[in-house]
Amino acid sequence: MPDYKKDFPLLVKEPTIYLDNAATSQKPECVLEAEKGFYVNHNANPLRGFYPLSMEATDIYENARKKVQQFINAKSEREIIFTRNTTESINLVAYSYGLSNIKKGDEIVVSIMEHHSNMLPWQMVARNTGAELKYLECEADGSVSEETIEKVITDKTKLVACGHVSNVLGRVNPIDKIIKRAHDYGAVVVIDAAQSAPHMGIDVSAMDADFLAFSGHKMFGPMGIGVLYGKEKLLNAMPPFLTGGEMIESVTREGAKYAELPHKFEAGTVNAAGAAGLAAAIDFIEKIGFDVMEEREAALTAMAMEGLKAIPHVKILGSENPSEHTGIITFVIDDVHPHDVSAILEADGIDVRAGHHCAQPLLAHLGVRSATRASIMYYNTEEEIKALIDSAATVRKRMGYGE
Repeated sequence: MPDYKKDFPLLVKEPTIYLDNAATSQKPECVLEAEKGFYVNHNANPLRGFYPLSMEATDIYENARKKVQQFINAKSEREIIFTRNTTESINLVAYSYGLSNIKKGDEIVVSIMEHHSNMLPWQMVARNTGAELKYLECEADGSVSEETIEKVITDKTKLVACGHVSNVLGRVNPIDKIIKRAHDYGAVVVIDAAQSAPHMGIDVSAMDADFLAFSGHKMFGPMGIGVLYGKEKLLNAMPPFLTGGEMIESVTREGAKYAELPHKFEAGTVNAAGAAGLAAAIDFIEKIGFDVMEEREAALTAMAMEGLKAIPHVKILGSENPSEHTGIITFVIDDVHPHDVSAILEADGIDVRAGHHCAQPLLAHLGVRSATRASIMYYNTEEEIKALIDSAATVRKRMGYGE
């Protein structure tokens, strides 16, 4: 078995068992060097200067955009907007598209499984426009039925917001069916791909996505760099989200003429070093291969679920099928608060996440207030999964329940 950890300095240096990959992934050496290399060798403001350093910085930044376009198979580089993260990308769509196109009497449909980042912006749009917010409910295993899709998405629907993969259940949503139903009624679809981009290939053209957002830091890239994909026709018709430097073509005392795509949506000094790191992360993913990563993560997920399900008083949320979890295993232990579960695992050197996972409506829908989440990346090992299982098996006894 290859030593996948050797590419990740923190995992080599620290003895921790890192199972919080759905929150952020670790960074390989090549990504760290790419970001550092920008500042050491090319540091200048991109897009503004005509001297060599600035033009080098511009080339690095725009080449990263091209890399992202190819990574998700967008039709044009103009459809790739750099942001800080998924949250900013979705807010951009909410403020720029949502407030401009949604009116009183319209309906916005949001999956109940959404991270708050793909829910709160649409609550805001509904409040400000008088539109009605409706929810796509899921079953206990995370599945969304065709009947539900057909019932909730109607001729009144103007926008549907849905995560590609749930950050709590790991379930892959039926995006193709949701998009087709929405498009049949002329609605647009906003896809949160934060949890899918690190684990599977995405083809926005085949998907016919209208908008799609993801973050660099969850897919081995730096924090502070994110992506919004949008169809060029939609982006062209949208007003800028932020105004200021670089997003203009000309300014007078009375107003301004805005720059063409994609720069219309990238006001101010851009995160060129982060873009360089994101490009390196994409190269790294393509070198490893999604096929290798998916096979490895599926095997580790199956091992973890089998072991955890065998422990009395442990309940795993979502599907019983490990292949429907995308490396995410969220569980509760009877009578033990998830924060205590996390603390006990941490004492054994295991890093997991505990709480509501920024998905409180979903947990309420499932009848759970909070839960513990272990999330797997291909660089995790069988030994680490065994340690998770062994530690979880001791939690109730260590909390004084005698078993």
